[in-house]
Amino acid sequence: MDQPHLEGAEQQREMSFVDHLEELRWHIIRSVASILVFATAAFLAKGFVFHDIILAPSRTDFLSYRMMCEVGQYFGSTVLCIEDLGFTIQSRQMSGQFSMHIMVSLVLGLAMAFPYAFWEIWRFVKPGLYPQEQQSSRGAVFWVSVLFAMGLLFGYYVVAPISINFLAGYQVDPSIINEFDLSSYISTLTTLCMACALMFELPVIVYFFTKAGLLSPEVMKMYRKHAIVIILIVSAVITPPDVISQLLIAFPLVILYEVSIGVSRRIIERDLKRLNQNNA
Repeated sequence: MDQPHLEGAEQQREMSFVDHLEELRWHIIRSVASILVFATAAFLAKGFVFHDIILAPSRTDFLSYRMMCEVGQYFGSTVLCIEDLGFTIQSRQMSGQFSMHIMVSLVLGLAMAFPYAFWEIWRFVKPGLYPQEQQSSRGAVFWVSVLFAMGLLFGYYVVAPISINFLAGYQVDPSIINEFDLSSYISTLTTLCMACALMFELPVIVYFFTKAGLLSPEVMKMYRKHAIVIILIVSAVITPPDVISQLLIAFPLVILYEVSIGVSRRIIERDLKRLNQNNA
C-alpha cells in the first residue's frame, strides 16, 4: 500500500478514536447531568430530606427501632425497645449546615441517578462487546441497579441504625455527654449506606471476572477462607469500631460470596454447554 493510502487509513483510525472519545464525553455529561438534577431536587426538598431521611435514624420512632421493639415484644421482652438514643446533634462550624446540605444533596443525587448513570456508561461499553457477550450480559443494568438499591436499603435500615444506637449509647464515664457534630453523624450514615450499596455488587463483579476468564468457582472455593478474612477486614475498616456493625456487614457479604460462587459455576457450565453445541 502506498504512502497516501497509509496516511488515509491512519487518519480514519484517528478520527474513529476521536469519535469514540466524543461519544464517551456525551455519555459522561448526561450521567453527571442526571446526578445534578436529582441533587438539585434533593437540595430544594431540604425539610423532607433531612427530617425524614437523614435525621430519621437519630430518633427513636425510626422504622428499624420500632420493628426491633415489636420483635422483642413478640418474644415477651422489651430489651430491644429503644426509648432514648442518648445523644444530640450539633453544628459547631459557621458553614457546617450549608456544607452538609450540599454534600447530602450530592450523595442523594448519586444514589437516585445511579441506574440511569450506569445505563449511560453501559450504552457506551456494550457495542464493544462480542455478540455472545452482549447476549450473556442482558439485564446487567437491571441487576446492578437492584443490587445497589438492596445494599443501600440494607445499610440505611439495618447497619446504620444499629451502629448509631451502639455509638450513641457508648460511654466511658457517665459524666461525659454525647454531643455529635452534624458532619460526623452524616459522614457515618452516608459512608455505611454507600459502602453497603457498592459491596452488594459483588455478584456482578464476579460475573464479569468469570466471563473474562479471571475467576472460576474452583478458585473461589479454594480461597474462601482468605475471602472471609478480607471481608472481615473491609467490614472493620468501613464500620464504626464495634463488633456488631462489622458482623452486620460481613454476614451478608459472606452470603453474597457464596451466591457469587453459584453465579460463576452457572456461567462456566453455560459456556461449556454452548461450546459443546457448537462443536457437535
